[in-house]
Amino acid sequence: MNKPQILFVEDDTAVGNLIATTLETQNYQFRRARNGAQAVMDALSYRPDVMLLDLGLRDVDGIDIIKKIRSWSNMPIIVVSARSDDRDKVAALDAGADDYLTKPFSVDELLARLRVALRRVRYDSQKTSEEAARYQNGGLVIDYAAGCAYRDGQELHLTPIEYKLLCLLAKNTGKVLTHNYIISEIWGGSSDNAAAELPSLRVFMATLRKKLETDQSHPQYIQTHIGVGYRMIQCGKGHEAQDSL
Repeated sequence: MNKPQILFVEDDTAVGNLIATTLETQNYQFRRARNGAQAVMDALSYRPDVMLLDLGLRDVDGIDIIKKIRSWSNMPIIVVSARSDDRDKVAALDAGADDYLTKPFSVDELLARLRVALRRVRYDSQKTSEEAARYQNGGLVIDYAAGCAYRDGQELHLTPIEYKLLCLLAKNTGKVLTHNYIISEIWGGSSDNAAAELPSLRVFMATLRKKLETDQSHPQYIQTHIGVGYRMIQCGKGHEAQDSL
């Protein structure tokens, strides 16, 4: 596993500097967001392993950020907040937070909570590796060893690029993958090439959907996040599709 990527969301300068110094001394890679809007965008583009989230942001309540992120990601979220009332803790955990740390906190406790969250990330990653020979999501099955994909028992006749796209989305089920990230993973190169390759990506996504979806107006598997990227829907969770291309 590569170095863990930490996104922390904190608008208080002193607390933010303390967290940044703590993460830096432990050699974590991290990014700081100072408001809720930036936090959501960084969660999409930075693709962190763990998020540290302050609830009392100036532009949006942290509970709403948790709910939004939980609509497409299962990454661990540790709340770091001055709200000590049990009702606030329960609300955050019910919204999807994994842990709750009350300010003021000790650095040692913060790091301990972070290690617990990262152990879960490593476990999930190991579990994924052990199950990597086969993927199933509703009626979609990918046999990685054979390099074949099936929908409802029927083989999908995919081009190499379509198959790579499908596998990339499948291995990140529930996560929104940005255009830049997909293009980098499929075609390689830097993000500077993303604008040039975006039309090609849209064409391949359209042909993949045509083969995969039985009703493209109500996609079951691939969801578009307009202007951002695509996401493999976890079947059975009732996601609402957002347009097509």
